[in-house]
Amino acid sequence: MTREPAISVRDLTLRFGAVTAFEGVSCDVARGELFAVIGPNGAGKSSLFNALSRVYQPDSGTVRFLGEDFLKLRPQQLAGKGLARSFQNLGLFPTLTVLENVLIGRHHLMRAGMLRCGLGLGRAEEQGHRHAALEALEYLSIADLAGTEVQLLPYGHQKRVELARCLAMEPAVMLLDEPVAGMSSSERADMTELVRRIHRERELTLLLVEHDMGMVMSVAERVMVLDFGVPIVTGTPSEVQADPRVIRAYLGEELQAA
Repeated sequence: MTREPAISVRDLTLRFGAVTAFEGVSCDVARGELFAVIGPNGAGKSSLFNALSRVYQPDSGTVRFLGEDFLKLRPQQLAGKGLARSFQNLGLFPTLTVLENVLIGRHHLMRAGMLRCGLGLGRAEEQGHRHAALEALEYLSIADLAGTEVQLLPYGHQKRVELARCLAMEPAVMLLDEPVAGMSSSERADMTELVRRIHRERELTLLLVEHDMGMVMSVAERVMVLDFGVPIVTGTPSEVQADPRVIRAYLGEELQAA
């Protein structure tokens, strides 16, 4: 049975002056699917991700998100529509505690947004948001760090905090920007299992960009490969790994680095 798309992209193009970041990108990410975008350095992955989170405005093409015209939404509307995003370089507030950072992810669920936090939420509402934030931390095994300033945590734990904030947003779709970048081998293994578990148990739609091929091939249901801003193949991990166009794209990158 074919699943309905959570994200539907058609002929999406983004240019920066005379430089084309990506061109003619089309794909459907099904509801509940774990879909990955990979490609050599400079392939346009990050630019595509930024376009899909409304950081960049594409020059042409269409994107539908859960049935809505995505490109008409303002960035500040995305959380309320069910989209959460992590960042490669973290989007945390280092001097705030772990719990405070996760609570910020729930601002769109608060009756008057973050302004009301300063004025004091109703007791029941405050406790409800606190419980949801702590539940996300518990799910990722970092609830014992709730009162710790984020800047005091090792990098791997900071990545978990950001993931917890995404979960606390109660999203339908999560965009994960290089979730294992900069991690040690043990941290990568732990984060890979967390991503797999979230997809399996929460039944969320996950779209990730990642350089770690082992991680991608072990968790993704389908993979789209970009090369010089153009999609060259979309398929299952085994199909992608065996495609000669993908092999050439990555072999070319290795030869340039040699």
